Amino acid sequence: MPGETLMNEELSGLTATSKQPELLVSAVLHLMSHYTVNSTNSATQEEAEQASTRLASVIERHLNVLANLPDLAPVLKATCQQLSGQWAGLVEKKSAQKTKLRKLGWLLAFTGKNLH
Repeated sequence: MPGETLMNEELSGLTATSKQPELLVSAVLHLMSHYTVNSTNSATQEEAEQASTRLASVIERHLNVLANLPDLAPVLKATCQQLSGQWAGLVEKKSAQKTKLRKLGWLLAFTGKNLH
């Protein structure tokens, strides 16, 4: 998937760009805009959920790296810490929902019921 390759390349460059926080800020803003666009452009609901969970996780990691940069302005550091926590909560919520759906699917398959 091209988007996933792009995210992996961006993550591998985090160490290099941590010397230039504006590049990380630019990357995370770009990722956030893709999060919104991708949530409405996937072929299926399941694909949309998987893509948005992965993207939210990458956004959270970028914000976490920014929040831990020693030379970042205090107001930007605090904002990144707060947003990182919010994105982490979103990732956790989406993962929990996915686990519940998997368990429901297993239970329905076990009882012989079909969702369709």
